[in-house]
Amino acid sequence: MFRNLTIGQHYPVDSPVHNLDPRLKIIFTIIFIISLFLIESFVGFLIVAAFLTVVITISKVPLKFVIKGLRPILFIILVTFLINLLMTPGRVVFSLGFIKITEEGLRQAGFMAVRLTLLIMGTSLLTLTTSPIILTDGIEALLKPFTKFGLPAHELAMMMTIALRFIPTLMEETEKIMKAQKSRGADFESGNIVSRAKNLVPLLVPLFISAFRRADELAMAMEARCYRGGVNRTRMRQMKITKGDYAAAFIFTVYLAAVIVFKIW
Repeated sequence: MFRNLTIGQHYPVDSPVHNLDPRLKIIFTIIFIISLFLIESFVGFLIVAAFLTVVITISKVPLKFVIKGLRPILFIILVTFLINLLMTPGRVVFSLGFIKITEEGLRQAGFMAVRLTLLIMGTSLLTLTTSPIILTDGIEALLKPFTKFGLPAHELAMMMTIALRFIPTLMEETEKIMKAQKSRGADFESGNIVSRAKNLVPLLVPLFISAFRRADELAMAMEARCYRGGVNRTRMRQMKITKGDYAAAFIFTVYLAAVIVFKIW
């Protein structure tokens, strides 16, 4: 299951989306997330889905690869769907004992499930099309104006990028440890919640040890390369806004305008 996690992974390929300025991609992603919560109709979600499909196609990232990243969060989507389905008041369309399903609940549950699906697919494109180094530069550039107020922009950007980068690594490590523990007779699936929590101890201890070891190795590697943070630090690749960025901004503006129009109507 953990192998299907796409958040934090980079899919290296030459495409117009990969070549976009990282600052714009971060801004686009934030606005995209906001736009999802402005939509209140399935027609609006169809527009988002169509836009997202076009972007994925242009990025040359296989659609199956992006969809595969939804598998680890299917449980969260299902729980969210059921909570909205059963807890939303309104006109009852189905009743079985204390279970009541309303028309508003069906609508709200569908909205939330679709919204979460598009949210994960859209945000995963940011890391899939942007390498960790370039993503760090983009975050740092966006946070740079706040350095006047004492905000350590480079350090924050570095920590955020490393955290994103190590999500799939830790998930793979978790899967390896689980398989090793199961081969030794560990049981992570049977029993009640308390017993399952106790059974996770043999998994958590080596996972934490592995995480600290990786952090120490990374720190030593950065120290060996004379890493000194963002002060007077130069970059091999200078970020510049190109014609492709302007074209992407125009297309994204059209998408955002369509979302706002459907929001008003």
